[in-house]
Amino acid sequence: MEVISINVGLPRNVEWQGQTIQTSIFKEPVSGRVQVKSLNVEGDRQSDLTVHGGADKAVYVYPREHYPLWAAELPEIDLPCGAFGENFTTTGLSESNVHIGDRLRIGTAEFVVTQPRMPCFKLSIRFKRADMVKRFLHSGRTGFYMAVSRDGEAGAGDAISVIEKHPEAIAVADVVSLYAADQNNQDLLRRVSRLTALPEGWRDYFRKRLRRNDHHD
Repeated sequence: MEVISINVGLPRNVEWQGQTIQTSIFKEPVSGRVQVKSLNVEGDRQSDLTVHGGADKAVYVYPREHYPLWAAELPEIDLPCGAFGENFTTTGLSESNVHIGDRLRIGTAEFVVTQPRMPCFKLSIRFKRADMVKRFLHSGRTGFYMAVSRDGEAGAGDAISVIEKHPEAIAVADVVSLYAADQNNQDLLRRVSRLTALPEGWRDYFRKRLRRNDHHD
């Protein structure tokens, strides 16, 4: 397991459907080592802090293994590392083998896996495709966010080591499935709604649905 590329970007204005939108989804690989701190990676900055960034979304990870699948589906689109707005392009990690609450070490920094990435319309801007958000979510190839539990530095080529697996073993893919497809899985809803490693906003969303579903049972 390793980091293939570290990618950063600053806010820029783009035209989309007759409006000027500020976005930081355009990331480019950087050379050398970068500082990783509690809110972001050195050289990177989020645009809309109401939905992006914050401690629970400090670093966005996307598996390099997904790139050939996207290239086959979207042959007309160039896909350099960072194309999905990720900070770390990685190998060896996937939504199915990474669990919410897992603790990882990359370089001298340490991280905690917090949540899947839920795409917003800016992904459609990046790919110039109105269907990209829906396509991305239903593919299950969402990547995931990490909080920084220890500041440090990281660089392309760094190994990724697992410090600790979360005992609940709820994979990122389980949360994506519960959100996008498997919405009536009551057992998983209960487990996820109690998962303290998952941000409160997510747990509240699942708790509300659990109560509603229980009421109809």
